[in-house]
Amino acid sequence: MGLGEKLKEAREAKGISLEQLQETTKIQKRYLQAIEQGNFQTLPGTFYARAFIKEYANAVGLDADLLLEEHKGEIPVPEEDTTTPQYRRIQRSRKDASPAKTSPIFSAIPTVIVIVLIIGILFVAWYLVKQTIADEASEPVEQTNDNEIYRSDEDENIAGEDATDEEEADNSHRDDASDEEDEEAETDAEPELILVDDDAETSTFDLVHADDEVKVTLESSGQTWLEVEDDNGESIYYDTLTAEKSPVEFDVTDKERIYFNIGHAPDLTIMINGVEVEYPVDPNENVVQKIWININEDS
Repeated sequence: MGLGEKLKEAREAKGISLEQLQETTKIQKRYLQAIEQGNFQTLPGTFYARAFIKEYANAVGLDADLLLEEHKGEIPVPEEDTTTPQYRRIQRSRKDASPAKTSPIFSAIPTVIVIVLIIGILFVAWYLVKQTIADEASEPVEQTNDNEIYRSDEDENIAGEDATDEEEADNSHRDDASDEEDEEAETDAEPELILVDDDAETSTFDLVHADDEVKVTLESSGQTWLEVEDDNGESIYYDTLTAEKSPVEFDVTDKERIYFNIGHAPDLTIMINGVEVEYPVDPNENVVQKIWININEDS
């Protein structure tokens, strides 16, 4: 007797309908029928074939591990799986991030500097004109008063140069302060997930303004079959996640990209540095979803 026939016989012996089994295991009815018919190619990949069979066996009171071992020849092996599309690198169509709005204070600084320079130039011009008029109006002095102080043209030029140097130093200080404030604004930017590709088969997000550490938190409200890999195909997480096992957290700081293959999206919440991943497609309409997330992307 084949694997599917054993499962069907056990289900019928317990008086469980396909609809009841679907409610218990969260596996769609068409997949349950495919398992009973031995049509494993209909399932969304070899990973789901083993996971679905295991859930089915547990629901009808069979020993899942023993059943899988006895019929391992019928079940596609993950390493030889040809039904699941190979992970492909997606050419990211980066969106030009909108530049941050400049603070009104920063925008006004150049205007203030220009006004100060104009006032300084007008003051120097007024002072020179005043001195010229005073020199022309003065009469020759026959007697010298020891208490009078005479200023030569050279002294006036030196005073004007000193005033200009002070203005330039003040402007330089203001520019440095403005640069420091801009850097602080960039540092304080919050992490953000930007959808850059919502392909019907696989979606892609960019994580921008990432912190020094990047952590992923997974939490299931029911149960879902989940596979997480990096861009080199190295497995990070491979299991059926339940509410009892939640939450699960792992560090991906040293990864460039991570891949999520989700079997039952409505039950699964993905958080990256406190930012929730919003499914591009309604999870109630498409329970199986595949997502790439690019880590440490600068905006």
